[in-house]
Amino acid sequence: MKFGVVVFPGSNCDHDTYHVISKVIGQPVDFIWHRQNSVSDYDAVILPGGFAYGDYLRTGAIARFSPVMSAVKEFASRGGLVLGICNGFQILCEAGMLPGALLKNDKLKFVCKHVNIRVEAADTPFTLRCQRGQVLSVPIAHGEGNYFCDARTLDELRRENRIVFRYSDAKGVVTEEANPNGSLDAIAGVCNRERNVLGLMPHPERASEEILSSADGRIIFYSLADTLAELAKAS
Repeated sequence: MKFGVVVFPGSNCDHDTYHVISKVIGQPVDFIWHRQNSVSDYDAVILPGGFAYGDYLRTGAIARFSPVMSAVKEFASRGGLVLGICNGFQILCEAGMLPGALLKNDKLKFVCKHVNIRVEAADTPFTLRCQRGQVLSVPIAHGEGNYFCDARTLDELRRENRIVFRYSDAKGVVTEEANPNGSLDAIAGVCNRERNVLGLMPHPERASEEILSSADGRIIFYSLADTLAELAKAS
C-alpha cells in the first residue's frame, strides 16, 4: 500500500501527517505537489490541514481548482480512499466531494485546544478499528470549522449514517458546551455516500503518539491501513 499527502501552498500539517504514516503506522508515503495531475500511484490520498493559498478568497475555494484536485476527484470516483483534515475538509466541501460548508466559528475566534469527538459510524474505511460511541481525544485548530448544511442534507446525512464524528464531552454526551465552533448537530466529520471520502475538522495526526498527550488519533490511520490491506488481499 502507498499513501500520498497533498501539499498546497500554505499547507502546514503535511509533514505531521507524513510523519504519522511513515513512522507511527509504518507505511510508504509520498508528498504530492498541488500541480501534479495524477494520483494513480497511490492507494489513499490525504489532504492535510493548513491555509491553502492563504485562504485569501475563502477556505478551500482556490485549492479546489488546483490540478491535483481533478485527479483526486477521479481517484475517489474509482473508489480510492480520500481523507481531508481541517483545511482538507474545507477543500473537499468546496470541491463538491462532500456536502455542506465550513463557516466561521460561532464566536468568530480561532480555536486551538483538545476536544472530544464521538464515533457515530464505525463502518467506514477510516473507522474500522473504532467502536460506535467510542470517544477520541484530539486537538482542533481552526477559525472556520463551523459545519453547516441545509435541512434536507442533514436529514440525508442522518438517514444514511454519514455523520462519522460529533463533538461530545469525555463521556460521549453531545452538549452545547462540548461543541467548540457551533457546528450544526455538533458535526465534526462526514463521509460521502460511497463512504470512501471523509472530512473531519479535528487533527488526528496531532494526537497519534503518547508524547502529544493523546494517541487516540492514530486509530484513524490504522483503520485506513487495515482497509487497504484487506483490499489488497481481495485483489
